[in-house]
Amino acid sequence: MKLMKTLFLAASLLAGSTVLAAPSSAQMLDPTNPEDALEISKRLQCGVSEDEPAVYHWSGNIYGRSPGVRDKLLFQGEGMNIRRCVEVTDPERGTGWRLISREVMLMLDPETGEVLDRWENPYTGETVDVMQIHNDPVNGRPNFPRSADGTPYALSSLTEAGPYVFMPFEVPLFYPNPLAGEYQQYVGNMYHAMEIFDFAALKSDLYDSSTPTAYPMISWVRISPWAPWMEMGGRPGQMVFNAMGRKLPGGFEELPDVLKDEIRENYPIYEQAPPKDDARRNETTWTKFRMLTDQARAEASEEEHTGEGH
Repeated sequence: MKLMKTLFLAASLLAGSTVLAAPSSAQMLDPTNPEDALEISKRLQCGVSEDEPAVYHWSGNIYGRSPGVRDKLLFQGEGMNIRRCVEVTDPERGTGWRLISREVMLMLDPETGEVLDRWENPYTGETVDVMQIHNDPVNGRPNFPRSADGTPYALSSLTEAGPYVFMPFEVPLFYPNPLAGEYQQYVGNMYHAMEIFDFAALKSDLYDSSTPTAYPMISWVRISPWAPWMEMGGRPGQMVFNAMGRKLPGGFEELPDVLKDEIRENYPIYEQAPPKDDARRNETTWTKFRMLTDQARAEASEEEHTGEGH
């Protein structure tokens, strides 16, 4: 899964990027001005500074949808993304920023709210191990005041409504499935999903350049194939995620206890954002599942050979 990767994709779709320092010409930013628009985008995504990362939190429900079968509530979801935005410069495109982040999303029992380690799949009747979403990193491409062809940044999807600002993004995803083979182009099975992000903020918060950042709300919808750890094989259907959340003024400590406790016990690196110079390839649920599966197979094979030696 690419969960909060779409946040940085959303920023890119909003336009091109943002300067790291607020314009000095006016305290209230003007979204029709390219330089101010860049700063608004940065305020939406980033923390107070490179050294004080932002934390987004979201909570909602995760459904299964299969043809001819009533939709099933499979899990309650609790997720977070911790990120920093670092300054980048380009001799032609100017000074901008790059989003660097990692994310966790937990699958909880919808009745008890407890973190699930094992799960009985209602579609297959099999009990499987749950792989919680933990993607590191989920980084963005550098954003600059001007695109490669010189087009200035513009907040094309921004809508003002009274004291509020709304910014919706739809992110269609269609690319080779990381778990497929080299003949995928002939047999299909592309990774096909869509993520929808709707940001909402008070104008007074988002446009006020006298403060270092803003704290918007977010609605997130995801329509995607079955998670690989569900072991659904070729069964038709999809998962539907629906969640709401916000950027947290209190950072990591403001997350729900279930997230903080699980991260500190099992995913401790996710309490901090990745390093500023992080240049690793992004992870998704599919690439993480492949990596963990390959590791488990290699360990099992080594144990088998060790046993044969005795």
